[in-house]
Amino acid sequence: MLGLPPTATVEEVDAARRTLAKRAHPDIGGSVDAMQRINAAADEALRRLAAPAARAPSSPSPPAPPQRRAPAPQPAADTRPRFGRRDHPSFTIEALPAEAFEALIVVAGWLGDLIDDDPPYALEVAMTEPHQGWCRLDLVPDAGASTVSLVVAGEPGLPPPDLDEVRDAWIAGLNQLDWSELDGSRPRP
Repeated sequence: MLGLPPTATVEEVDAARRTLAKRAHPDIGGSVDAMQRINAAADEALRRLAAPAARAPSSPSPPAPPQRRAPAPQPAADTRPRFGRRDHPSFTIEALPAEAFEALIVVAGWLGDLIDDDPPYALEVAMTEPHQGWCRLDLVPDAGASTVSLVVAGEPGLPPPDLDEVRDAWIAGLNQLDWSELDGSRPRP
């Protein structure tokens, strides 16, 4: 369904979900059924990617799939986690993705340091206070609003921060934001 090879990464699954959502979302002429199938396929792909990490060390490893391509080189300083806790969907912002993305950028500065962004659909943040860890936010257009999904993971070797607390921190930051500063016309929620 996602058009990905068995060797796809978490990032490739997320990118495929966003690409398909841009064509199949009900807000742009697609259907609810199509979006549900896309989300189910992406969630299943992510579960399969996480399965080897959950296996007990004594379990025999399945045969490796044939290599179809060399893995992309990662910078030596890249310590971003590959797996954590996922909350899909997590919350909705009553704004279109471009405006919601700008608001999340501002809140990201309050919660930590921006690592990477793909406007207006994804950003990654190294959270500092009070929740230390890594957080990825994926935005999907949703009937004039934006649905946000979170993925969190801990620092290398540490457990992920509490997903509910991280979600609440993002929502609290969005509620404190002066939305009129983003576009000059929107009243504060």
